[in-house]
Formats: sequence, C-alpha cells, structure tokens
Amino acid sequence: MSASEIKTQSVYRPEQQAQGADYRPAVILQVLPELDTGGVERGTVDIARAIVDGGGVALVASQGGRLERELDRFGARHITLPLKSKNLFTMRRNIDALVDLIRAEGVDIIHARSRAPAWSAYFAARKAGIPFVTTFHGTYSGHNNLFKKRYNAIMTMGDQVIAISNHIADHIRKFYKMDPARLNIVPRGTNTDLFNPENVSQERLIALSNQWRLTGEEYVIMLPGRITRWKGHCFLIKALPAVFEALGHRNVRCLMVGSDQGRTAYRDEVLALTKKLGLEDIVHIVDHCADMPAAYMLADVVACPSIEPEAFGRIPSEAQAMGRPVVSTAHGGAMETVLPGETGWLVTPNQVDQLSVALVQILRLTPEKRAALAQKGRRHVIENYSLTQMAEKTLAVYEKALKGAIRNAA
Repeated sequence: MSASEIKTQSVYRPEQQAQGADYRPAVILQVLPELDTGGVERGTVDIARAIVDGGGVALVASQGGRLERELDRFGARHITLPLKSKNLFTMRRNIDALVDLIRAEGVDIIHARSRAPAWSAYFAARKAGIPFVTTFHGTYSGHNNLFKKRYNAIMTMGDQVIAISNHIADHIRKFYKMDPARLNIVPRGTNTDLFNPENVSQERLIALSNQWRLTGEEYVIMLPGRITRWKGHCFLIKALPAVFEALGHRNVRCLMVGSDQGRTAYRDEVLALTKKLGLEDIVHIVDHCADMPAAYMLADVVACPSIEPEAFGRIPSEAQAMGRPVVSTAHGGAMETVLPGETGWLVTPNQVDQLSVALVQILRLTPEKRAALAQKGRRHVIENYSLTQMAEKTLAVYEKALKGAIRNAA
C-alpha cells in the first residue's frame, strides 16, 4: 500500500463492515518510550508523516521529547504517557490509558516500537479488539535468561512483526518461535532529499565549520552517534596514530558528533584515552549537531566502528546518501548497507590495524575515485534504503494487519 492509498484503502472496523459503513481514514497509534533523538524516534516520526501524507490520522504516544514539535508541524498528534517506565504498576495503568485513547480516537492499529510500551500496547489492543503491530529494533540481551527472553518476546507477538534488517530477521528466527508469515523485513529509510549534498548551502557549511574551528585544510574523520561504548569511539581513537604515521603528518581532525546523554563516565574514558595518546589537538567531542547533512559534507570519511552489531545503522546510509565514503565494522546491518570497495570499507571489529589501513586508503582516494564512490553510494541508498520505500513497506504491513483483523472477525 503506498502512502497515497492509505485513505482509500483504510479499513472497515469489523463491526462497521457488518453495518455497511463507508470507508474512513485509518487511525494509527505508535507507542514508544520517549521522543528524543535516536533511530527508533526518527523512524516513528517518519512513519507518522507518511500516514498523514497518505490521508490517515497519525497519533504518537510517549513520555515526550524534542521531536514532539516536528509531529505538530505536519499534522500528527502527540499524547504524553509514562511509557518509558518499566514499573509494573505504571505499565498496568498504561494499558487502561491506551484502551481509553484507542476508543476515544477510533484507533485502528497500535504499533509498538519498544518492549515496555509493547507489553501495555499488547493488552490494550486485545481489550480494544484492534491489530497489534511491533517493530523489532534491536537484538536485545538475555537470550539465556528465561525471564528476559520472555520479556523480549513481546516484540514477536504482533499480528504483524517488522524487522528493520535481514540481520534482525535472522536473529528473530534464531532465538524466537513465531509464524514466519507474520515477519516482514522493512529496512530503515533515509530521507534522500534532506541528505542530499546539492541541498546544503555554503552558508551552512561555513557556519558549522566555524563552530567546529575547522580550517578546510585538514582531513576530517567523523564518527556520528551517541557517546556510548558499543559505538566504538575508543576503537577509532586507537587507530589514529598509525594513520598519522602512514600519512606522514597529523593534519587530521577526528570529530565525535553526538551527545553522551548522561553517560559521563564513558565520555571521561574517551577523553582519558585521547590524552594518553597525545591526541587532544586531534580528537574533539562536539556533542549534538542539529545540521547533520552539513556535518557529513565536512567529512572526508565517516567512521562507524561499532564493537557490537548494529541492528541496522542509519549512519552508513545517511553518509552514503551524502556521497561520503564509509568505514564500518563487518557485522550487523552494515553488512547489508555498505558495498565493500564500492561505497565504503568493512573491517573486523576491534582490529585496530585494519581500521587504520582502511582510513588511510579512503583519505588517499583520488578525486576521480572519490567522485565515483560518491555517485555509487547515493544511488545505492536511493534504490534500496529510501524513506519512501520504508514508508510504503510499513503502510503495506498495516494493510496486512487490518485485512487480517477483518478476516478473523468474519
């Protein structure tokens, strides 16, 4: 179902169908812990926009956050509920609150994107008699712990289940028992209009370059993402001395673009390693950036050296859409999104020598090879990981869930 079809293809509720009621716009409620920065949050907003663009009604329930304002701008609506809480009594109250919301707004589908709100959403959906959809965003820990595995399993209990990559789909098949007919692979989408080098003005580049005190003469190695251990900041820092040795100079800046979100102990660890290796003039944590397209344009190479597999990993996709070469670790979603030697490089996790060599190879690319790589990378994302494709595939999952509900009620 394409975005343009959501209005005309929207469902009869079973009781309305029996009464011969007319079609009406579908009402989709997405639930997640909060609406701040991150891939789950970004995907929620993107799908809400697709629902609205298609003539449907998009509701989002969460504890709130900075992306609430974006929902307002395109006509979606946010409802504040304590869905981040894992307290059993709060989760129980959330069930009743969601049931009330479903009935008051005429919600047709409830779509859960995280475990704690998914448990509340599951029971609310069953009480209200509407389809329950989940998106499995991560591998989650505790496969050998029966309690944790049961807690995680809620993400496989949707009438339709979305896996955000083949990596996640394989993980579900390995650790959970579910009907494969309910499993849908919908890769994360990148906004290729927003992440388009042709749409970034010189004024934006100059402003950000001045903010980060770049001269335009240095190589820029960029690691975007939250300042958290598994993202591999220390892995990258350890690779830098060999890069300088191979280049024969230190005219390099390594920018860590992201917030520590309160993880001050790990941030201090990153800074301590930087000082130990004498890289205080090279490595800079620049915190959250509101203009990531411009940030990518300032990078000569975008590094995604995660030491644990990423479920999908939006950074490689965004960077390639911006025509930037990527070096990622060879596991998780990067194995799907990065084409080795064509759009980027893949290295073994924690193998510092491999990472150093890959960085040097990228920094030494001729202008012709860099241009060819940029063209291939952007085309790869447009053809396989665009926001439009994610939206259409997600709306098609909603349609399957709605049709299934009608069949079951018949």
